[in-house]
Amino acid sequence: MSCDRLKRLIDERESLLDQVKKLKGQLEEKQKNGKMENTQSEDEVLENGTDMHMIDLQRDANRQISDLKFKLAKSEQEITALEQNVIRLEGQVARYKTAAENAERVEDELKAEKRKLQRELRSALDKTEELEVSNGHLVKRLEKMKANRSALLSQQ
Repeated sequence: MSCDRLKRLIDERESLLDQVKKLKGQLEEKQKNGKMENTQSEDEVLENGTDMHMIDLQRDANRQISDLKFKLAKSEQEITALEQNVIRLEGQVARYKTAAENAERVEDELKAEKRKLQRELRSALDKTEELEVSNGHLVKRLEKMKANRSALLSQQ
């Protein structure tokens, strides 16, 4: 969005510069024509009203040039502000990208740690089950031995 606006402002700036050049050219041409007409006597010029007409034209041209210069300066300020925004946003993007990469790396490390802990848990549960089964067999053997002993003692 800001790139489109930046392009639009650059195009507008170039258009304004072209207009300024065109108006300066017209002004110079009219001034040259005015100098050629100045060879006539001043009384004739004033009678024809050409001198006042030239002054009005020059005043209008100067006003247009001033307006265009103002618009040009304003456009350049906007372009500068937009360029600064682009630089600031690019910095933010770089920081967010780095943060996202770090978060992904931490996430991968945590997943690996979780898998390791789950393997250890399964191993511990298997060992516990194995020990419980072994304990059950030993309890049965002990009971059998006690039963045999009591049987032997009762036979004596």
